Amino acid sequence: MIQTRRAQRSFGDGLIAEEVKDLHEEWMKHADRVLGDKEIVAAIYEALAKRHPQSRTRGRPGSPAEVVLRLLVLKHMRNWSYGVLEREVRANLVYRDFTRVGGTKMPDAKTMGRWGVAVGPVVVKQIHERIVQIARDHRVARGRRMRVDTTVVETNIHYPTDSSLLGDGVRVLTRTMKKITGIAGTAGTQLRDRSRSVQWRVLEIARAARAKGRQSGEKLAQAYRRLLEATGRVVGQAKRFATEIADGVKRAADTDQLAVRGASRIAKLVNGVGVSKPA
Repeated sequence: MIQTRRAQRSFGDGLIAEEVKDLHEEWMKHADRVLGDKEIVAAIYEALAKRHPQSRTRGRPGSPAEVVLRLLVLKHMRNWSYGVLEREVRANLVYRDFTRVGGTKMPDAKTMGRWGVAVGPVVVKQIHERIVQIARDHRVARGRRMRVDTTVVETNIHYPTDSSLLGDGVRVLTRTMKKITGIAGTAGTQLRDRSRSVQWRVLEIARAARAKGRQSGEKLAQAYRRLLEATGRVVGQAKRFATEIADGVKRAADTDQLAVRGASRIAKLVNGVGVSKPA
């Protein structure tokens, strides 16, 4: 059975609170006031109640929504796993008091993991919106400006070897020059696409690098020389494109000229492609 808060705190809860009341960290004091908001606790309660049809009225009493909320907040603040969260709260009276676990049994990591799944992105958004509203009501922030931060998401990328970085540079430069040619037509330097040749050189280097012996080392050096030569030609062509855009050789009609000027970023891309000696 799901509850919003525990109806009555035990003698152990009061004893713990009395002993650690002056040991709370500064952020915990501020969080206490916000996490006590009825709408925030109600959002967690509703999310937990949806897990089972009759969990509001039947079954043994589970951890109250207030405790679930505070445990998940503490996990986020400390960047802990659920296993670490379980161990730390069990052993620390300050954490027990802050999370309202008090003298009761600490929930295990698997149970808290199921809570995390139940409290999905929709509920998190509701909580964030309510916190923003509380901040506005108390004039914590005037809200005339908003600062946005990004979130880093782990993704699969290839290992950044010298050959693969050169191949990436050639790919981006060729793609940009194709866009310019599509806008400006055949005026000025003609595009020669060397991307396939460069890709073959990159694959050749990868195969030679996996092999062993003196002969493979010679093949690796030879493949690098070919890659550097092809990359140098692409960079030279990109520089000519950038010069012709600046001189007005490559032009387009009407507002498309703005796109050509925007594509002149190619000069910056050229500077970002470094050509190193083969290892």
